[in-house]
Amino acid sequence: MTKLKYYFLSVLFVSAAAFAQDDSTKERKPGHTNTNKFRQLYDQFATPNMFRTASGAPGPAYYQQQADYKMDIVLDDKNATISGIEMITYANNSPDNLTYLWVQLDQNKRAKDSKSPLIEESNVSQVASPEAFVKNYMKDPFDGGFNIQEVKDATGNPLKYTINSTMMRVELPTTLKSGEKFAFTIKWWYNINDHVDGRGRSGYEFFPKDGNRAYIIAQFFPRMAVYNDVEGWQNSQFWGRDEFALPFGNYEVNITVPADHILDGTGELVNRKEVFTKTMMDRFEQAKKSYDKPVLIVTQAEAEVAEKGFSNTTKTWKLKAENVRDFAFTTSRKYIWDMMAVKIGSKDVMAVSLYPKEGNPLWEDWSTLAVASTLETYSKLTFDYPYHKAISVHAHQQGMEYPMICWNYGRPNEDGTYSDRTKYGMMGVIIHEVGHNFFPMIVNSDERQWTWMDEGLNTFSQYIAEQEFGKKHPNALSPQDKTFPSDRGPARFIVPYMGGNQDFIAPIMSKGLNVYQFGNNAYGKPATALNILRETIMGHELFDYAFKEYANRWKFKHPTPEDFFRTMEDASAVDLDWFWRGWFYTTDWVDIGIKEVKKYYVSSEPNQYIKDYLAKNGRTMKDMRPLVFMVEEGSDEFKEELKNGTLLENSKTLKEYLMDNFTEEERKNIKSPKHFYNITFNKPGGLVMPIIVQFTYADGTTMRETYPAEIWRLNDNEVTKAIASEKEIIRIDIDPDLETADIDVSNNSWPKKETPNEFEKFKEKKKNR
Repeated sequence: MTKLKYYFLSVLFVSAAAFAQDDSTKERKPGHTNTNKFRQLYDQFATPNMFRTASGAPGPAYYQQQADYKMDIVLDDKNATISGIEMITYANNSPDNLTYLWVQLDQNKRAKDSKSPLIEESNVSQVASPEAFVKNYMKDPFDGGFNIQEVKDATGNPLKYTINSTMMRVELPTTLKSGEKFAFTIKWWYNINDHVDGRGRSGYEFFPKDGNRAYIIAQFFPRMAVYNDVEGWQNSQFWGRDEFALPFGNYEVNITVPADHILDGTGELVNRKEVFTKTMMDRFEQAKKSYDKPVLIVTQAEAEVAEKGFSNTTKTWKLKAENVRDFAFTTSRKYIWDMMAVKIGSKDVMAVSLYPKEGNPLWEDWSTLAVASTLETYSKLTFDYPYHKAISVHAHQQGMEYPMICWNYGRPNEDGTYSDRTKYGMMGVIIHEVGHNFFPMIVNSDERQWTWMDEGLNTFSQYIAEQEFGKKHPNALSPQDKTFPSDRGPARFIVPYMGGNQDFIAPIMSKGLNVYQFGNNAYGKPATALNILRETIMGHELFDYAFKEYANRWKFKHPTPEDFFRTMEDASAVDLDWFWRGWFYTTDWVDIGIKEVKKYYVSSEPNQYIKDYLAKNGRTMKDMRPLVFMVEEGSDEFKEELKNGTLLENSKTLKEYLMDNFTEEERKNIKSPKHFYNITFNKPGGLVMPIIVQFTYADGTTMRETYPAEIWRLNDNEVTKAIASEKEIIRIDIDPDLETADIDVSNNSWPKKETPNEFEKFKEKKKNR
């Protein structure tokens, strides 16, 4: 056995720990506040408690209120009004005693004296159409607010109430103690708005050619506000942008409409045999067994006949829903109706579409298939869809969601032709709005306060569902598209927003009413952030497990942002406080670049670094232990022959060390790098992110390395990595697949890529014609 000699071997780069100086005598700087981007989010998060735990799960004392509704609704098609009387049974499951209740009157946003228009800026248009001019300056505003006719207790005694814009406070005759219930009735009516004229999440579209209306009715009844451990009463006013916060409950709703109308909505149709013809019932039974294509319950020919008659009689449709947070419905004599079954877990769910002939052929071809595909994909991401149906309704310029039903745009031209933009827009909005059944209809976050919690999570899930839809239905794609052309999700799509004017960007963690660029803030940026987490930082396995855990912990409950953030970490063992802080609490952007690259070769000759050290300390090489020297290419000590020599030829000290301390067999398996690099990365942007690096070698091969974001924990400006390579590196690229939303890629390459100017681009374009 060879006797091994042990040497103390040091490799010298620009700096070396072996020659570090004691700095204990240096002047100390004053202390400062901890601004490290990797500090924990204790300063932002609410303190865990018995209601919500530090793990992100509901606590042992978690509670939520319940509001059950029994309603009789009448829709007057001739006068475009809706009226109703409802009984609300409110269960106080909180530990608190309540002296009053808050009820939401969202339709008061459309009241004649609504303050909503007054909070928006407006300017005199220099040019306007006559229609716009009359609407803006000559017509009285539409009067679409609630007319509250009475508020009474269960025995018919009037209750005192106060209306403050879109909120109504109902005074309780006696204190509602913890664990008790209180029942009361509200009688009301209002004028239904034209949702095409002035937009709106609810209303009707008028079809002048046949004189019919198609109604999409939501926010149509006084609804209980949420009372919880976070906000107390969530009675923030509805100004029009921020959507809704609602408690779960059970609904029994009877809706009377013209006898020739078709109607569907939230819940199970409990009197189907009374409102369906025998032909419709036969088709419905067929649809329940059709898993590959929709079955028409009402055909286009039948709908065209129906839209020509205007019945003077009525029909009542009865719907019953359990454990839903809201109720909505649609009705018209113009509707075509189709359905198919989709297997979700161990049960069948009906995918349903209603649309006028103006939606065909696009809607008949793709709407219900998009519904079915969405239910399948979201169920895999979260939990099995728990309701018995999901409905997509064609509504001009709409995109809005409610339990089991949603309104979606996407109308072909009158001749039935349509562009890719119309087709993909229609498919995308259906996927998005059906997906809202999961967020926030079941994972019931507070939309009024945190828009991103439903829109951001849903837009992220929508991207995955769109890609899956394209795979399941390749014939839905246009010839030039290999995948579904999603417009949100991938990091590159958010770059113009994040790199834009900071005066018009707000953190994601802002109340939706108060943000600039609402779509990017509430939809695009959080969706991109989650996509980056899944694709780049956590990986599919860890992310998907944690995301599903969050969904299952909080289905049929009311989560907060902290519950989401904590669960994602709790279920993955990935510390993400740096990520939440940067992406959600600031408007910082990503910009990581290559500052410089230095190339070194091993040498037996002392380099300038050691010479300076010896001179400063009055020592010679004889005083030093054996050393391996690194010589920077281009320096005075550099010699061209170092490029041609092997590692051991260039350093006798290293060769001797290896021969004396390793067996021949061990030397065969040891690496032999020849090329050494110091790569300095800098970070002009504020966000810390992983550094994804692709190395290209002289032989044409490539290799990728991802340095975790924690590499920035001790230096937020620049970091250096030493690379030892057996092959020569000829190119280095950061984020080659544009995974991190880097807003400036001009500093992402070494050698730096030459970006052609506009004139050079023009010349190249002309040359290629």
